[in-house]
Amino acid sequence: MSFGTYMRRYGTLYILLLLPIAFFLIFRYYPMQWIALAFKKNNIIQPLWNVPWVGFEWFEKAFKTKAFITALKNTLVLNLMDLVCGFPAPIILALLLNELTFKRFKKLTQTILYLPHFLSWIIISGLATRLLADNDGLLNLVYKQMKGNSGAYIPFLSNPQYWRWTYIVLGIWKEAGWGTIIYLAALTNISPELYEAAAVDGAGRFSRMWHVTLPGLRPTIITLLIMRMGYILGSEFDRPLAMSNKLVTDVSQLISIFVYEQGIQGLKYSLTTAVGLFQSVVAVIFILGTNALAKRIGERGIM
Repeated sequence: MSFGTYMRRYGTLYILLLLPIAFFLIFRYYPMQWIALAFKKNNIIQPLWNVPWVGFEWFEKAFKTKAFITALKNTLVLNLMDLVCGFPAPIILALLLNELTFKRFKKLTQTILYLPHFLSWIIISGLATRLLADNDGLLNLVYKQMKGNSGAYIPFLSNPQYWRWTYIVLGIWKEAGWGTIIYLAALTNISPELYEAAAVDGAGRFSRMWHVTLPGLRPTIITLLIMRMGYILGSEFDRPLAMSNKLVTDVSQLISIFVYEQGIQGLKYSLTTAVGLFQSVVAVIFILGTNALAKRIGERGIM
């Protein structure tokens, strides 16, 4: 096939590709030149390549800053808790939804589970305050009535340890239902003949779930786990900002908050660029390491 014939046949597809390619070039690759700011003096007034180099000075300053060390520790702790508690949640929900036989009830349940995903963290923070506040939160009012003690309460939002678990549980409630979409889609690729064969062999519902459904989901689980590991040092901005308060700043100050306070408010652009680059490098290392481990145990991985 000649080049002219090929372009007449597929040229429209290449034209359609121009817009996404332009998007990535302008908004993804072009800004990457500012990574160099992590190795230069803190100056955004002069042209980037006229700013003197300072080597790894900003990385050293970051790791000598107590606020950054605290933010790094909090980010790791919360993300690990989120991974251990939050990652299995959509898998379990997908397995349970897959076992529902009444289609209308299944669709209604899915809709209810998806809805929290569309709420912003500002709204969820407001709901959490009204439900979990120490003095007048609905749950604590009920708790006081049960205890018969007007001074009794559970410090969901004021005690650092309680706050961590509140943060994790609210995150699971918000995103677990939405995360089931990928797993439910993967379940459609499992052949019904496997379930029939297992039933003929005497396997019960739980046994079919364990020996047929979960192995069918394993490639999807491994792929999503590898991608999730890339966020182990990442952090959302709106979630901790909306959920935080002065009583729990020791555990709620994450790297995203540190970057906002030091970079946007404190104008320390080189310092926060170095922190962002550090996050990205660690994310790549985690992804490559998890991918290599997946291949070693016989999975395909993502690359």
